Amino acid sequence: MEVLQNGFTKFAITKPHEITVPLTNGTKNLFANGTTNLLNLIAESYEDLSNMDPSRAFVNKVKRLIVKVGTAVVTRSDGRLALGRLGALCEQLKELNLQGYEVILVTSGAVGLGRQRLRYRRLANSSFSDLQKPQGDLDGKACAAVGQSSLMALYDTMFSQLDVTSSQLLVNDGFFKDAGFRKQLSETVSALLESRVIPIFNENDAVSTRKAPYEHCLQDSSGIFWDNDSLAGLLALELKADLLVLLSDVEGLYSGPPNDPSSKLIHTYIKEKHQSEITFGDKSRLGRGGMTAKVNAAVCAAHAGIPVIITSGYATDNIIRVLQGEKIGTVFHKDAHLWKNLKEESAHEMAVAARNSSRRLQALKSEERRKILLAVADALEKNQNMIRLENEADVADAVAAGYDKSLISRLTLTPEKISSLAKSVRVLADMEEPVGQILKRTELADELVLEKISSPLGVLLIIFESRPDALVQIAALAIRSGNGLLLKGGKEARRSNAALHKVITSAIPDTVSGKLIGLVTSRDEIPDLLKLDDVIDLVVPRGSNKLVSQIKASTKIPVLGHADGICHIYVDKAANIDMAKQIVKDAKTDYPAACNAMETLLVHKDLSCTGGLNELILELQREGVQLYGGPKASSMLNIAEASSLHHEYSSLACTIEVVEDVFAAIDHINKHGSAHTECIITEDSEVAETFLSQVDSAAVFHNASTRFCDGARFGLGAEVGISTSRIHARGPVGVEGLLTNKWILRGSGQVVDGDRGINYTHKEKALKA
Repeated sequence: MEVLQNGFTKFAITKPHEITVPLTNGTKNLFANGTTNLLNLIAESYEDLSNMDPSRAFVNKVKRLIVKVGTAVVTRSDGRLALGRLGALCEQLKELNLQGYEVILVTSGAVGLGRQRLRYRRLANSSFSDLQKPQGDLDGKACAAVGQSSLMALYDTMFSQLDVTSSQLLVNDGFFKDAGFRKQLSETVSALLESRVIPIFNENDAVSTRKAPYEHCLQDSSGIFWDNDSLAGLLALELKADLLVLLSDVEGLYSGPPNDPSSKLIHTYIKEKHQSEITFGDKSRLGRGGMTAKVNAAVCAAHAGIPVIITSGYATDNIIRVLQGEKIGTVFHKDAHLWKNLKEESAHEMAVAARNSSRRLQALKSEERRKILLAVADALEKNQNMIRLENEADVADAVAAGYDKSLISRLTLTPEKISSLAKSVRVLADMEEPVGQILKRTELADELVLEKISSPLGVLLIIFESRPDALVQIAALAIRSGNGLLLKGGKEARRSNAALHKVITSAIPDTVSGKLIGLVTSRDEIPDLLKLDDVIDLVVPRGSNKLVSQIKASTKIPVLGHADGICHIYVDKAANIDMAKQIVKDAKTDYPAACNAMETLLVHKDLSCTGGLNELILELQREGVQLYGGPKASSMLNIAEASSLHHEYSSLACTIEVVEDVFAAIDHINKHGSAHTECIITEDSEVAETFLSQVDSAAVFHNASTRFCDGARFGLGAEVGISTSRIHARGPVGVEGLLTNKWILRGSGQVVDGDRGINYTHKEKALKA
């Protein structure tokens, strides 16, 4: 057990695997009673709620791994070394080495680097007349000889900066036919690994005598390798590695060329299924291999019992993520064909399961649905400690990654937030039953009565940002409105979302099924979900206008847009300045990260002469608000000009601008706003009515803070989001926004028969009590 400087505590559960958790008062109390309870708690949380995919559970047993990095990762498109990627690779290997993993690196890139250096040397040694002559190709083996020393010198320098020792081992294809060589190789590598030295392998292309391409499988050690992919596979067998990671220039193995929009990433390779389905693209732009070589090496190594994962070497942390069990890249495993029970539901299966569960939910009596919500509220409070433990880990990662304070604020689940969420769920539970309400009754003819009743939409797909509290609100609304639900939250809140999803679905009885609410964990599944217009009825993307536009362009499913929250307050010349100061302060500082916080303050020009403008500025500055000016205000007040008049700060900052009158304010809002929430502060009722009627936004207020634009404050119980769309629902979307209607016709044997013999009355009838 180690207390780190950042206030976190590191536990080695089963070396070399470690879990880091926040050192809070709760964990301190557990320390006081011994570490057993705490370790059990962490182990349970880690096992149940971590981001580990079931098909990657084998990484828990990995101690020795081989990482192979290809030429396309080592070098840039112009042939020069990709120093940033190499630096990230070395940092990851250093971290794994520090954690106790035995790391072996197989690297390509020597030939490309040598070719670059020899070209320069030939250029430097050539006369002008020499350069006019056709230049022949450089000898590949000479390139390898020059590049090998340069490549190893670079690795040595990088690892030395990280206080890691590396070693070079050059091998040829013929060496592995010699049993003595193989024995000595194993002993040498074991000695290096015991000393925490990272062995770096490369084929000695400078003296290679290879003539034929690699064709043999790696089921035994007699096969001769053809490239560094197959060398890595062969070394995995010889050195008894627990895992082989092949780093590529794409995310993994695709069903077709990666640049083909119809190609899909294959998460788990099953030879019997995929071998005949895959269409390979071009080979590597620089090396001898490419994806075909990687798949050949991976299939053979996996058949021999060595799991293999092909993933991108362009990402800075993919090796770490592989060992955390995340579902990235493509896994090859000898038992993959037996993993049917671990197979993740397809997007279609998840949506169908949610629809089926929603129909069972709708069949329940109102009181039974109410009890489910009360059970959810109780579960949130009962599991508060576990939820916060997971949330604090997300927050710590966000802080370490350097995320903005506004995002971290939205991400954080305080005890008060969790209690407030439980309270809002209970408010929803106590609302009048929304489903099956008779909205209208009409007598069409004698004993022929038509009823219009409220009905669930069906299945909702909600894509939301890094606010785990949104998951609770949306799930509660779905239960109350009888809808099935698919949720995709921000990656920054993955642990929090997983914990909350587990808590909520565990409170749903088996008669309905926890599959009522599905949690989508990979963004790779979003394109597939957006194609399911036959089972998903509404998409609600909560995010930027760009996100909403991308979603709309990618689906036939109706989209309810929740976009930017660029809220304005206009302070008129007839405003009560004391009232204005309080409203402006509240709208900006009560919760700056909220989408209903003020982002732009518009002030009538006359207030610059009466002192009202200065009072407003001082009020904001006292609260630590950073001010940026529009074209007029920046010049008048001598402050920095805003980069854009359409900007959502989500922090203690805002834009201020001076306008001619209420009509100029309206024009500014309609041009630069996001149609979210706007406010006018004035004692002139005629000016107020002009503003309220002409501002084209979802919510428009008079003498009240924009922060009131909220589902709970509107009495809706909770909200899916605040819609800036103009169809179906607008403003805070609560239960009513998740309902449609259907028509019920009650007759006594009537037929149309060309409308003969029927007398239409079309009388409105009283609704049933």
